Amino acid sequence: MLRATLTKRFEPGSDSAGFSLGVEFEAPAGVTALYGPSGSGKTLTLDSIAGFTTPDSGRILLNDRILFDAGANVHLAPRERQCGYVFQHDALFPHMTVRANLAFAAGRLPRLERHRRIAELLDRFRITDLAGRYPHELSGGQKQRASVSRSLIANPDVLLLDEPATGLDAVLRAELHSIILEIRESLAIPILLVTHNPEECFALANQVLVYSAGTILHRGSPLDLLRNPGSVEAARLLGDFNIYEAEVRALDPGRQTSRLRLLDTEMEGPHLRGCFLGDRVTLCARPEELQITTKPGGNRIRADLLRLTERTQGVRADFGSELIVDTSRAGWAVLKDAAGWWIEIPAASLRQVATSKPPANRT
Repeated sequence: MLRATLTKRFEPGSDSAGFSLGVEFEAPAGVTALYGPSGSGKTLTLDSIAGFTTPDSGRILLNDRILFDAGANVHLAPRERQCGYVFQHDALFPHMTVRANLAFAAGRLPRLERHRRIAELLDRFRITDLAGRYPHELSGGQKQRASVSRSLIANPDVLLLDEPATGLDAVLRAELHSIILEIRESLAIPILLVTHNPEECFALANQVLVYSAGTILHRGSPLDLLRNPGSVEAARLLGDFNIYEAEVRALDPGRQTSRLRLLDTEMEGPHLRGCFLGDRVTLCARPEELQITTKPGGNRIRADLLRLTERTQGVRADFGSELIVDTSRAGWAVLKDAAGWWIEIPAASLRQVATSKPPANRT
């Protein structure tokens, strides 16, 4: 288990903005994805855990071993932390062969154990026949496999991956994902994965920390975040959410339902937390949960198609006004020649992410 409480501040300069990191989290065995835009503090978090950056305050514990404690003036050197680190760019020593890179990382192991581990990892990651090559003689995928091998050779207690799929094509990215999943299943250690790709989170992560401007906006399993992104900002960062502003017209606590005025249409809504009649509420729904129909009805809005986009697993139909729908090609083939379309927003698909009160005071 990795436990971290970190703060780090950079003062603004003459030609640079200031930045402040303040995060607290736990990462058990498995993959914890640090997800968010560039500059939100993800790599800074990894560097603080690895010992390359000294936080201003906080504490880092790995399996109850203190790596950093500002109050107790503890700051272990990187080589003492048992952290494996795979950087964005492979960072292999260019003047060393693959085997020599691994041997350097295993330098603190006994000689026989060192040779055994090198042979084991070369075989495990299918780079035995590349052991005598230099980094410039390797492809991008081969470099990443060599980097992952090097990071694991000393049996680390935590593995840090800083956007390891950067620059890889779809085939090599899928191969790297398979390697990460294999590590997740075979090693009971925390794996921190920095990424700004939501598909990578859902493919690899056991939990996701959503970063924004130096803070963690929301956290949960990938499925939890799909069901409840927690805030408008988190929903926008995660992407693929339709976001709506609505007015609360009625509440039925007994049935756990509501009535909403949304896109100039009154419709049934979900149970709403902490709401009163007349409140404004922000809700979101995923494109695959909306449905395209050819007839009016409950929770349906008349719409005209703006654009159709081909996607790997179907098509995306954009009807404007945050009415974006993902559907199958077969389903669209049946609907595409209709005289008109209605978009159904099922009440169960709507998640509450924000609430605001009307300007008038209540009595």
